[in-house]
Amino acid sequence: MFAKRNQARRVRRAFTLLEILLVVGLLALLAAFVVPSLVGQAGKAKIDLARAAIGPNGTISREVDMYKFNCGSWPEELKYLYEKPQDDTLAKKWIQGIKDPGGLKDPWDHDYQYRAPGEKNKDGIDLWSLGPDGLDGTEDDIVNWETDRD
Repeated sequence: MFAKRNQARRVRRAFTLLEILLVVGLLALLAAFVVPSLVGQAGKAKIDLARAAIGPNGTISREVDMYKFNCGSWPEELKYLYEKPQDDTLAKKWIQGIKDPGGLKDPWDHDYQYRAPGEKNKDGIDLWSLGPDGLDGTEDDIVNWETDRD
């Protein structure tokens, strides 16, 4: 009697082929709905990251503003956010803002572009990313000034 019960339990512990196929089919169905909605999101996320870095409250914009607050002028180059300026007067006032120079690269691994004083932002600075194509002045550039595309 105990042998039949143990044998019945052993048989019942495994999944049947039908159950496995059903689960695999359901997972495939869920993937068919989810995957298309994720396609293209990586590119949009990179654009959003670049906008966040150079926007009015972005990490790079804030660091440039802090440099101006501490030193009294805009940095000549973005590298002075992590590297002490050569000028002794500025070097005494300088406080390191960005610890890693990699923070000055956009999501496509291009250096952020910088101009001070700005040509597009007359009372501030121009900050921009070259965008996915890595070329300056093209439609995919991400900028901190208003454009006709906005």
